[in-house]
Amino acid sequence: MKRLLALWILFFIVSCSKKDDHAHTFYYWKTNLRLDREEKKVLDQSSVPYLYTRFFDVDKINGRFQPVAVITKDPSFQTEKQIVPTVFITNQALFNISPGEIRFLAERIYQLIQKKTKEYHLKTANEIQIDCDWTAGTRNDYFKFLKELKKISGKEVTCTLRLHQVKDKKQTGIPPVEKVYLMCYSTSSPLEKSDKNSILDVGVLKSYLSKIEDYPIKKIEVALPIYSWGIVTNHLEKHRLINALSKNDLNNPDFKKITENEAEILKDGFYFGNYLNKGFRIKVEEISPEQLEDVILFLQKKIPHFNIIYYQLDSKFVLDRQF
Repeated sequence: MKRLLALWILFFIVSCSKKDDHAHTFYYWKTNLRLDREEKKVLDQSSVPYLYTRFFDVDKINGRFQPVAVITKDPSFQTEKQIVPTVFITNQALFNISPGEIRFLAERIYQLIQKKTKEYHLKTANEIQIDCDWTAGTRNDYFKFLKELKKISGKEVTCTLRLHQVKDKKQTGIPPVEKVYLMCYSTSSPLEKSDKNSILDVGVLKSYLSKIEDYPIKKIEVALPIYSWGIVTNHLEKHRLINALSKNDLNNPDFKKITENEAEILKDGFYFGNYLNKGFRIKVEEISPEQLEDVILFLQKKIPHFNIIYYQLDSKFVLDRQF
């Protein structure tokens, strides 16, 4: 009897620590739509029938709404996935916005989505996703915009959800959508001096999402990071980013390794397309499979079911990674 009880306890512990199988797909965030062989391979192998594709950003410049970095399309961009048009709106674009501007913004965004869909013969889903780091000061107008876009487009309108918008939901409010996409990255700013991984610090994420099971919207998909970058620090302790660096990039005879993921430049020169001076430091931040598994195990105890959308589809980030 004791042996059976011990086996049952062991089974319970193992089952609670086992990662479930979650269907997955990707965000596509490059301005020029194109797919190389590796990107197409991993996309074809993904089990969710959608590709979340950024169409353009929206900002307010000199008092006028402006589309920024509108997509173009290369002939190599061929996929059977349904495209979910995704639009990033800066929070500043929503400050002091009038009711007329809300409707104007919704109309223009939908018109540009339609134009690019038709121009590039894209097979789009019945969904538009809006990405915005809204705050307590812009929440009301942003939520009105989401409702207006749904009314004008006749589509399902969804939105992203950042960690602080979960933790501070009383201040930032609950968006008027049926489904949200939880962004499990950007746990801090890469431009601040810190020993933490700014892309994903699992401890920080867990503290922000400790009550995610109480969030009123129950349809939650999970966005996980697979990107990497290098943070360059100069003599004045000013920082800038170089995209898609890995720890292997620090194996350079002109670099002196400080730690496994940090090095000092020994010689002025061009590195990774940037001119960097002697004495500059490069800190690489990337995401390990163990970090992602830790997040998934944590979330599946709190969210009954979710798909995973990896950010982002790029051969630099998907090569040799198991999904």
